[in-house]
Amino acid sequence: MITSAAFLLVMLVGVPIGLCLCIAAAVYIWASGDTLLFQTFPAQLFGGVDNYGLISIPLFVFIGEVMNGGGITRRIINMTMALIGAMKGGLAYVNLIANMFVSSILGSATAQVAIMAQMMVPEMEKTGYDKTFAAGLTAYAGMLGPIIPPSIMFVVYSVLAQVPVGDMLAAGMVPGILLTIIFCTVIAGMGWFVYDYPRGERLTVRARLRIILGALPTLSIPIVIVGSILSGIANPTEAAAVGAVAAVLVGRFWIGELSVAQLPRMLLRAGIYSAVVLMLVAAAAVFSWVLVYGMVPQRVAAWVQTIATDPITFMLLVNVILLVIGTVIDGAPGLIMTVPILLPIATGIYGIDPVHFGVVVVINLVLGFLSPPVGLSFFVASAVTGAKPGRMFVVTLPFFFAACSLLILLSIFPAISTAFVK
Repeated sequence: MITSAAFLLVMLVGVPIGLCLCIAAAVYIWASGDTLLFQTFPAQLFGGVDNYGLISIPLFVFIGEVMNGGGITRRIINMTMALIGAMKGGLAYVNLIANMFVSSILGSATAQVAIMAQMMVPEMEKTGYDKTFAAGLTAYAGMLGPIIPPSIMFVVYSVLAQVPVGDMLAAGMVPGILLTIIFCTVIAGMGWFVYDYPRGERLTVRARLRIILGALPTLSIPIVIVGSILSGIANPTEAAAVGAVAAVLVGRFWIGELSVAQLPRMLLRAGIYSAVVLMLVAAAAVFSWVLVYGMVPQRVAAWVQTIATDPITFMLLVNVILLVIGTVIDGAPGLIMTVPILLPIATGIYGIDPVHFGVVVVINLVLGFLSPPVGLSFFVASAVTGAKPGRMFVVTLPFFFAACSLLILLSIFPAISTAFVK
């Protein structure tokens, strides 16, 4: 009880979540009276980040920086517009499909929303779309970032759950594609019953081919990353390193917008963001250690078994719990707080595949980015576009229910998420 009170108190004061976890762990050790545990504290912190797979995080973040600064993201958007932009509601589909392509490289929901909102929302507003709808659609499209590989949240989960990073990244393929198809269906339905979508500019065949051919080399980046992981040629860390080299080469020599002078600043930003994530992972190791020492998972398991009698009921209960947690806590901290408690119950009592469980957990917490009272992705889109977060949530409610339907499907049919897992 005193540990929970300490955690809530420092979090409400505004202390970063990583430090909150460390402080709560220290308070627990002090309250238990076993102060010898403090001698193990530094070793647990170091052990949390002593993992080869975590090297992929700064590499993936750096790839995103190069994409944005090197004009790669813009080329992908232009290619998508050339392919489907002329159809009725074309820019709405372009927003979603371009996000799918970009997410296969970027891997971060909030970063993706910030980048894509700057590019897509003004373009959609200029052609007659409602700004609030355009911003809300971009926020939901950003859900694809942590689901379609590479995904920083999947990397963090794989470390927490001690499962292969490659399996987690492969598990995101089918759910990510399904979510894209479901969102496209929602766009079509809203076009029939709510909005009269405008048509995009129709390009000549020659202009279309020129844009597509000019953007094709940018697709080498996701092909190198995802293809090498799924084929087994490289592990995720190696694939991230090769993808970073490919991004620099494409941005510098094909597109020509990336200069050597930009690289130090990009590396610095990637390092700062990665340091934040790795601090969370280190704090998670200490927090998990304290939870196990205090037998918290066993106590929670005893309570859960009184409610959930089978794996499907348990997964549906987890969906509700995580959706509530995700509305007030960011994705990576949410993973760190819930996985050490819920994963042993899922695997040990209900026999749920840890990879399947990880996909459901990550999608749940990402959906929390789009749910009140916090709705982080809406606030990011609002900061970029000026649209109001509350109205964004109301206008895009069909996407929320569509994402919930996918979660129910994933909970009932584990094969959806494990189709590409070896």
